[in-house]
Amino acid sequence: MKCTNCGQENRAALKICKKCGADLTLPPAWFPGWKWHLKALSWIYLTLIVVFFGLSYLLHKLPPPYDQRKISPEMTPWLNPHVVPAP
Repeated sequence: MKCTNCGQENRAALKICKKCGADLTLPPAWFPGWKWHLKALSWIYLTLIVVFFGLSYLLHKLPPPYDQRKISPEMTPWLNPHVVPAP
């Protein structure tokens, strides 16, 4: 077990750090609870959603031919297997 005060590695059975004498039985000063996790995950998801829609908006503003969203059937014949290409 590592001492939170000095960083000295101690045996797990010890209750006091052998280097600085700090109490090893005390819990950490800060431990993230479920509210903190909920807030952090909410910010992450919100950021991802804003980035996705922001990039989508910017990609729609590209000049032709980069603004095209439809792919011609000749380029993707596996998407339309029931259509036989003309020779």
